[in-house]
Amino acid sequence: MRSPEGGFYSAEDADSEGVEGKFYVWTEEELRRILSPEEADLIIKVFNVQKGGNFKEEATGRNTGSNILYLGKTLREIAESLHISLPELEQGMESARAKLFEKRERRIHPHKDDKVLADWNGLMIAALAQGARVLGSATYAGAASAAAEFVLKRLRTPEGRLLHRYRDGEAGIPAHLDDYAFLIWGLTQLYEATFQIPYLKTALELNEDMLKHFWDDRDGGFFFTPDDGEHLLIRKKAIYDGALPSGNAVALLNLLRLARFTGRPDLDKKAAQTGAAFSKPIEDFPSGYTQFLTALDFAIGPSYEVVVVGPPSAPDTEEMLKVLSTRFIPNKVVLLRPSEEPSPDITRLAPFTAHHRPVDGKATAYVCVQNACKMPTADVTEMLALLQQ
Repeated sequence: MRSPEGGFYSAEDADSEGVEGKFYVWTEEELRRILSPEEADLIIKVFNVQKGGNFKEEATGRNTGSNILYLGKTLREIAESLHISLPELEQGMESARAKLFEKRERRIHPHKDDKVLADWNGLMIAALAQGARVLGSATYAGAASAAAEFVLKRLRTPEGRLLHRYRDGEAGIPAHLDDYAFLIWGLTQLYEATFQIPYLKTALELNEDMLKHFWDDRDGGFFFTPDDGEHLLIRKKAIYDGALPSGNAVALLNLLRLARFTGRPDLDKKAAQTGAAFSKPIEDFPSGYTQFLTALDFAIGPSYEVVVVGPPSAPDTEEMLKVLSTRFIPNKVVLLRPSEEPSPDITRLAPFTAHHRPVDGKATAYVCVQNACKMPTADVTEMLALLQQ
């Protein structure tokens, strides 16, 4: 689903040649015809292939004779059950996979909706960035960064305003609330995965644009369309979670997180006004507004700002950041202040970090609650205790 330029396409059909799943499924006979006997036996066992097929027709529930290749166990468990080593299993699978991939490429591909949307890419960037942070995956971080660079290069006007869609070299349609909210979400997550200052800086710039053009000065909250967009009879505000989270709810969480990143009380005030604007319907039917509840949980807290001070590539700095990433502590933001720079860029976006220094030359964590910082610590266990972990 990723374009050569780095953005993510919108969708791909499930069917080809009028048959659902035809591009992706295999019969046992096909596998034995394409692969060597040894490879076929291995793939059939590893991917749970059945002679009559494991893919059922949705309407009738009957087996189609085709198989979806899937893993029912981990590769290590499969290797143990087959009495072979894990490297031996992986080597055999890769050889067979290459042959099957080459054969599948000759099939008629499902149709691809190859437009790139700013809002959906924002969600992808957020998901990949979180995956990169938690799993330590450079691949995920690279994919998230490439998508962000694509959107920021191709889906912005010369004045810096976002556009909604891109296809065949052409971008157009003024961005709506979801484009801004979801992309800001993605960029803040990407900052925490890479600690590259431009991502946080751009998130703040886009947030200012969103407040300027979508904010309701009378009742609070955000309209779906901008104040200078197409003239409509009604400028609606979407607040419920459907297939996608509510743009207002994501914007609320963004405001709270950006307030923690920067120490700006004006962003906290806007967050409180957003929550108040929609409190009645949420109170009446909370389960319809789960993203709002996530933001509410962050607001009630405790929520933390954690500033790690140290050389970015130093082992103790990396260890401290890794521990923060691999613990589930959702109500926090993490900032990195490089200690070898007297006035790093982060101090201009987050002035409260200006006087943070390492303790005894070691990577040091400052755990803060609403910009009130506890005693700094260079001990990871003590840092987690301050975070009530």
